[in-house]
Amino acid sequence: MTAYTKLKTALCQHANYRRTRRAIAALPPELAIEDLGLNPYDAKSIARRAVYG
Repeated sequence: MTAYTKLKTALCQHANYRRTRRAIAALPPELAIEDLGLNPYDAKSIARRAVYG
């Protein structure tokens, strides 16, 4: 894997992480907790696990 490929992959993953984190944090708490079982206050850790594994 070239340095360019590694950088491109890292940038794409970070963009996906930020997009996912924003989406989870923007959910109304009632919807996120009751219907989806997510805590929007843990958006960082949920997004990290979703994107980076």
